[in-house]
Amino acid sequence: MSKKISVTDTVLRDAHQSLLATRMRTEDMLPICAKLDQVGYWSLEVWGGATFDACVRFLKEDPWERLRLLKAALPNTRLQMLLRGQNLLGYRHYSDDVVRAFVAKAAVNGIDVFRIFDAMNDVRNLRVAIEAVKAAGKHAQGTLCYTTSPVHTTAAFVEQAKAMAAMGVDSIAIKDMAGLLTPYATGELVKALKDTLSLPVVIHSHDTAGLASMCQLKAIENGADRIDTAISSMAWGTSHPGTESMVAALKGSEYDTGLDLELIQEIGLYFYGVRKKYHQFESEFTAVDTRVQVNQVPGGMMSNLANQLKEQGALHRINEVFAEIPRVREDLGYPPLVTPTSQIVGTQAVFNVLAGERYKTITNEVKLYLQGRYGKAAGTINETLRAQAIGSEEVIDVRPADLLKPEMDRLREEVGSLAQSEEDVLTYAMFPDIGRKFLEERAAGTLKPEALLPLPVPGAPAAAGSEGVPTEFVVDVHGETYRVDITGVGVKTDGKRHFYLSIDGMPEEVVFEPLNQFVSGGGNKRKQASAPGDVSTSMPGNIVDVLVKVGEVVKAGQALLISEAMKMETEVPAPIAGTVKAVHVAKGDRVNPGDVLVEIEG
Repeated sequence: MSKKISVTDTVLRDAHQSLLATRMRTEDMLPICAKLDQVGYWSLEVWGGATFDACVRFLKEDPWERLRLLKAALPNTRLQMLLRGQNLLGYRHYSDDVVRAFVAKAAVNGIDVFRIFDAMNDVRNLRVAIEAVKAAGKHAQGTLCYTTSPVHTTAAFVEQAKAMAAMGVDSIAIKDMAGLLTPYATGELVKALKDTLSLPVVIHSHDTAGLASMCQLKAIENGADRIDTAISSMAWGTSHPGTESMVAALKGSEYDTGLDLELIQEIGLYFYGVRKKYHQFESEFTAVDTRVQVNQVPGGMMSNLANQLKEQGALHRINEVFAEIPRVREDLGYPPLVTPTSQIVGTQAVFNVLAGERYKTITNEVKLYLQGRYGKAAGTINETLRAQAIGSEEVIDVRPADLLKPEMDRLREEVGSLAQSEEDVLTYAMFPDIGRKFLEERAAGTLKPEALLPLPVPGAPAAAGSEGVPTEFVVDVHGETYRVDITGVGVKTDGKRHFYLSIDGMPEEVVFEPLNQFVSGGGNKRKQASAPGDVSTSMPGNIVDVLVKVGEVVKAGQALLISEAMKMETEVPAPIAGTVKAVHVAKGDRVNPGDVLVEIEG
């Protein structure tokens, strides 16, 4: 008996999240949609995950408008999104009314299939999202976040799947975000699920360890119904198996997908060109790397972590971070590494490495995790760490959202007239600071996406009016005339700025550093910490909040500031007890390690 295998392609979401730090713009998606719509995919994953954040934070695009445009351009194909259960698309739990409102609007704007997961595999955090999807008449896909640890067994995953089935999901996805599955483990898990449940099973595996296509074949042989792939020019490594390769592998077998290989190859050539456009965001850690079997770092996390470390001027220490991640994960009771726990674990590992001391600084998200605010850990928490992080604060054992009051009315009031629609309110809800900034810039007509650096091709002029056209200067030096084209600006690290330019058609890279070593990223002159009462941070970042005023008496260890680095917040404590003598920062300021931010007189 033949069993046609259906395909979900991730090229418009997870592929570029895993390879290009989620930077693909809508303008590079729309031209190929007509061909994508002809393929006959079961679905296209186009939204969710980190795309919402990247649209607002970096690309200055309205993510809701992207969804509407894609829906119009793909009328014959189901559109799919990745939804983080009670976390939606943000990094905290939202109240139930926000979850219901978000799902309803996502459905209205074009989402047909909701892949719903919880980073802790705590099914309590899936219930409301599943109910909302079913109320909207859409497909709810319950998700197993696959990981390996002493407590993650086939039997445990089957029990989780049964619990999701009882909640009314329409299918089960095995989400192998780090590429940890091996072929025979895949076969065992899929067979156990199919023997227990009558629901379709989908296999989603990143090829970080080079095993994903073998895992998919074993999944298919053991009863899987659908596979996730990516167009070949956006596949492999930290992305997914190539669509063309899997279609070719199954062609003529009882599992033949029935998809047109030549049409998909045409699409692959298109994305071959698109990928080059985003070369500046592609890290060196997107190829096959079997170390993932030890450090468990997912594909999307790996490219984003590399990009963030680069911004911190610490990319050379990424292997130390990879070694620290499994240790932090064990301390936290073996959470699967998927958003937001991947950010929680990964950022804490970065802090541990860069500070030179484990848990010298503990992020606020780790503290909330240790309080049970993200859900129940599958393993045992390091109680010494918990005591260090939260002291005698209460640890909750209920569904975290049970403790949250309805938020939508408050959010509508806070964002006010900046919101032109309920979708705008939800954008603000996901990311209050960058969401408000986005809406303000949109209202003022000042939205400016980050620059893309053109490929350095000597002597190849950019087409007039095209994206990436350089800024041209004619410079006279001692009677000699030079044509200087500024083609791009790199991130600022260690007080240095990289400019990419060409001089008389020849590409150059120039590094500028300020004459005054105390100039910060914000342009302020700050002295460097030296006295016992000088307060500074161990990581470059932005000030989210200032908690004290001049003249205030503080205790040693008291939180003075909240800083944000790598999307995670940390409290900056007082090093000594005393009186606040000076405050040198305000909300929104950029700060660097060693800058004196607050002065305390003991």
